[in-house]
Amino acid sequence: MFDMPTTADEAAPDRPRSKTDLFLSFTFLALQGFGGVLAVVQRELVEKKRWMTREQFVEDWAVAQIMPGPNVVNLSLMIGGRYFGLPGALAALTGMLAAPLVIVLLLAALYGSVADTAAAQGALKGMGAVAAGLITATGIKLIAALDKNAMGLWACIGLAAITFVAIALLRLPLAWVLLVVGGGACLWAYRVLGEETKA
Repeated sequence: MFDMPTTADEAAPDRPRSKTDLFLSFTFLALQGFGGVLAVVQRELVEKKRWMTREQFVEDWAVAQIMPGPNVVNLSLMIGGRYFGLPGALAALTGMLAAPLVIVLLLAALYGSVADTAAAQGALKGMGAVAAGLITATGIKLIAALDKNAMGLWACIGLAAITFVAIALLRLPLAWVLLVVGGGACLWAYRVLGEETKA
């Protein structure tokens, strides 16, 4: 159900040692993020732990984005399931959610008393700017992985530009953009992969 096979030359050089390793690793990842952990997850899973190649990360992240729910939670389920089946998926999911849930509940209780202060408002705006910068830097770092995409680098950049224009400039609903642009990209990739298989 969760297994996503890879070819030998695409295989990641390492893997989680146990379900406990999954739980602790994803707990550590979750505690490093504020407003999104994409940059942290990519660095930890691809560069440090080497559980995934950069290409696998891009592909899995794309799948995680179109599934319902938070992207990084979906990714943790996929990685846990790939190595240890359903128990691994649940261990990774618990690691992603347990500690942050406790912290958020504590912060919510504390924030209620200082929500209207200028210091709290300024801190949140600053953290938002930092999170946006980290996500942008990670996106730029992962562009090179698109060279190995079936559609090619320039087609992927074109699709990203169309999506940006549709959402950021034209303010079209995300559901429609996903359906039209995402659906078209999926059909195009399916066609290209089919032609490569026949060749």
